[in-house]
Amino acid sequence: MKWIKAVFTNLWKLYVGFIFCLTAIVLYPFFLVVLALPDGRKRSFTLFVIWSRLVQIFCFYPSQKNKELDTKGKPFVLIANHTSYLDIFLMFSLFPKYPFLFMGKSEILGYPILKTYFKNLNIPVDRKKKSQAGRAFVQARKAIEEGFSICIFPEGGIPDLEPPEMERFKDGAFLLAQKTGVPIIPVSFQNHYRLFSDPSEGFGPARPGYSKVYVHESIYINDYNLKEKKQECRDRIESKL
Repeated sequence: MKWIKAVFTNLWKLYVGFIFCLTAIVLYPFFLVVLALPDGRKRSFTLFVIWSRLVQIFCFYPSQKNKELDTKGKPFVLIANHTSYLDIFLMFSLFPKYPFLFMGKSEILGYPILKTYFKNLNIPVDRKKKSQAGRAFVQARKAIEEGFSICIFPEGGIPDLEPPEMERFKDGAFLLAQKTGVPIIPVSFQNHYRLFSDPSEGFGPARPGYSKVYVHESIYINDYNLKEKKQECRDRIESKL
């Protein structure tokens, strides 16, 4: 029975991967055209939303949120637990009204298709090189000044722990919110690890279904409460897993 289930879950992972690659290739020329425009980075967000919705529709992942974001158009730092690649792909269709950039590991630049999308339209971070990490932080501050929000997975990647258990949060997202004065909005992805686990896990779950998301109240960080508020954010996210 376990092997039969594994066959179907891996076929589903292949199908989702096929849809992702197909839509990425189809939309690629449109991204190139948009990036040639003076405000191409902001316009490209709409294409990301379209891409995300296509994946959502063709892979049968409708969303279920407790509420919509309401920041009156002002930038924020969005943080979430990270258990699945769906966390990234569906983020745009979950929060389509507020243009944001991902701040994430530079290792993603090793994938040919994703390299173009991520390098030009988001902020890669190489944590092994302090100078590069510092430049990424400066880029994020500048992006917020230009009206973008920033999306960060504070665990630093998908943890090797048994989901939904979380790794310790890194400081980057909280320092960014502290230095820029924008709020942090914690988000709990409640079941993405059940909908699409790591493709390398032969027996990991994968299936269509509702993407269940819980949006928490915003949190402000000042010069004196970073450690306390970082823990509060983690506790809030964990409370809905």
